[in-house]
Amino acid sequence: MAYSVLVVDDESEIRLLYRTELEDSGYKVFEASNSAECFKILEKEKIDVILLDIKLKGESGIDILQEITRKYKTVKTILATAYSAYQDDFSTWLADGYWVKSPSDLESLLSEITTVIKKNKA
Repeated sequence: MAYSVLVVDDESEIRLLYRTELEDSGYKVFEASNSAECFKILEKEKIDVILLDIKLKGESGIDILQEITRKYKTVKTILATAYSAYQDDFSTWLADGYWVKSPSDLESLLSEITTVIKKNKA
């Protein structure tokens, strides 16, 4: 059974990049460009990990994360940001079970997704 990843990013090029890498690694991939699409998918599909961009057009990834945490307690989230200054900031206050990764390091990101799934299934 393939594990599923929901990629939430407002940039179609980033979603395509993640989809390609994740599918090549054996994951089932869903895509959303905003919170409405994200929650529609979460209502219909069993998602193992969400890869969530912190900055979406007109929306805050942190606000979306808070709603995910409230409604979908078993789904783990990896916050993605290209802004390296945010990585340390968010890492210090996010509860256990949330990660921050730069989208530019795909190998590290794939490794992190695997780690998150293993921790969640243990």
